[in-house]
Amino acid sequence: MSRMKAIEAAVRVLEHEGVEVAFGVPGAAINPFYAALKARGSIRHILARHVEGASHMADGYSRAVAGNIGVCVGTSGPGGTDMITGLYTAQADSIPILCITGQAARAKLYKEDFQAVDIETIAKGVSKWAVCVREPALVPMVFQQAFHVMRSGRPGPVLIDLPIDVQMAEIEFDDETYESLPVQKPVVSHRQAEKALAMLNAAERPLIVAGGGILNADASALLVEFAELTGIPVVPTLMGWGTIPDDHPLMAGMVGLQTSHRYGNATFLDSDFVLGIGNRWANRHTGSIEVYTKGRKFVHVDIEPTQIGRVFGPDFGIVSDAGAALRRFIEVARELKAGGDLKDRSAWAAACAHRKQNMLRRSDFDSVPLKPQRVYQEMNETFGRETCYVTTIGLSQIAGAQFLKVYNPRNWINCGQAGPLGWTLPAALGVRVADPGRRIVALSGDYDFQFMIEELAVGAHHKLPYLHVVVNNSYLGLIRQAQRNFKMDFEVSLAFDNINIQPDEDLLRGYGVDHVAVAEGLGCKAIRVKKPSEFKAAFAEAERLMAEYQVPVVLEFILERVTNISMGTEVDSVDEFEEVLCLDPTLSIKKSQDMGSVRSDAGAPSSALR
Repeated sequence: MSRMKAIEAAVRVLEHEGVEVAFGVPGAAINPFYAALKARGSIRHILARHVEGASHMADGYSRAVAGNIGVCVGTSGPGGTDMITGLYTAQADSIPILCITGQAARAKLYKEDFQAVDIETIAKGVSKWAVCVREPALVPMVFQQAFHVMRSGRPGPVLIDLPIDVQMAEIEFDDETYESLPVQKPVVSHRQAEKALAMLNAAERPLIVAGGGILNADASALLVEFAELTGIPVVPTLMGWGTIPDDHPLMAGMVGLQTSHRYGNATFLDSDFVLGIGNRWANRHTGSIEVYTKGRKFVHVDIEPTQIGRVFGPDFGIVSDAGAALRRFIEVARELKAGGDLKDRSAWAAACAHRKQNMLRRSDFDSVPLKPQRVYQEMNETFGRETCYVTTIGLSQIAGAQFLKVYNPRNWINCGQAGPLGWTLPAALGVRVADPGRRIVALSGDYDFQFMIEELAVGAHHKLPYLHVVVNNSYLGLIRQAQRNFKMDFEVSLAFDNINIQPDEDLLRGYGVDHVAVAEGLGCKAIRVKKPSEFKAAFAEAERLMAEYQVPVVLEFILERVTNISMGTEVDSVDEFEEVLCLDPTLSIKKSQDMGSVRSDAGAPSSALR
């Protein structure tokens, strides 16, 4: 046993649990932690420009590599409250991050002391566990328990609040014999797997819905093996995108109201059975439960017991880690195949593949200002299979999911349920810290980019190069599109005449913020693209600048002000606002197969390419 300050013991626990980096902002109430961090010199610290930014950096760091747990640090009061959005985002998507906050001395609690807020109570609703440690001797054990909680069952974030006098108190801690607590995860039984596979085998047109739980279990290879063994097409959710490569013959497309493919929705509507693994039936994926479930049976596998039946009651539910479930499903499927009892799915898979090849959306627009679809087309042509995309919410994310291609697990890093604007930039920095060698492309609309634009300075400060694509229509585009239902366009325009725009830049004058100037003022490089002929040179120059200066490079595309992106209120009624491609005349536009008519912004039908 060694005698040391409680906060010194906490830092040693972080070391034992594998923490190598922390993102944060120091302050008076958390300075003892920073002193211990500096004295040990074992954990890298990255100074954020905003504590919410630090929480999103920790989030991106956790999502980037299997097994990572990002750590963010803030002082008392606003340091903790600034983390709440980060906690909510991580909790919503089952991401483990550890938030550490300083607190006023115990004698000052509940007395309206300066920056003394009950962050434990505030954080409880948006975290897996939130605790204010009131006894110094508990500090190392609370940190040990935090990692156990974050890793066991459904992953999630933890907040530990530390009064300054608790941090400074001396305790006894046995550093040499410290061990992590064993991780606890439920496992499907052989009998349960047999029943699930029997139900699947009885179906005529089954699908696998692959959720983010497969990524959390690092089980993407098992998913592909199971799909190939059974011949069953896979529909990844937005959080599960990348679990099976986009060009795999059994990747059947994404389903939903917004981030979906035409062929994915058509295939789902033709299915009669769904095996959901590690997914949560999110409403942007399902639409109304009545439409989504009609005519098909469901088996749902999830690591969290209360997730089974939360949205709708499946025909059979299994509580299990996704990796353990897939291993058992493969085992049972092999038994069925050996006995000659596994159905041949080749005709069904071929029908799904045929839709995928023929039911497409158009992207080859040459107009100026640019249409966003063309930007994603160029990104597909420019970036390789190893590219990792990072994005949050908005028309930029929705169109990105409809047009981009993802080929590997954890190469689509997206906050799916919470969707806070501003998440993209700091999350991309966290991904870069976690994986220094990966090609990272962040994708933002102009408003998402402006929310936490100051974090670009962190990328310049710490030499964290990545490419940030900004599609700029000077609008809150998704909200503007939603306001069509209210027959208004109110307080969603970001446009104004920027007095600093040069007279020869008439196209830009009404677009408001000069993102190139701001990015350069924060120590980064930036390029603006205004017409299709500039795409190739701009991408090449961005790569050169990243390599030479080792800082983030912003690539801004000036879009037409109004482009409505395909979406709807049900999986069988998605409106296509732009021209669509139907390369096979037998797949003509019908409500049941193509999910809606093709409409212009005014609501009148526009032409569709057959």
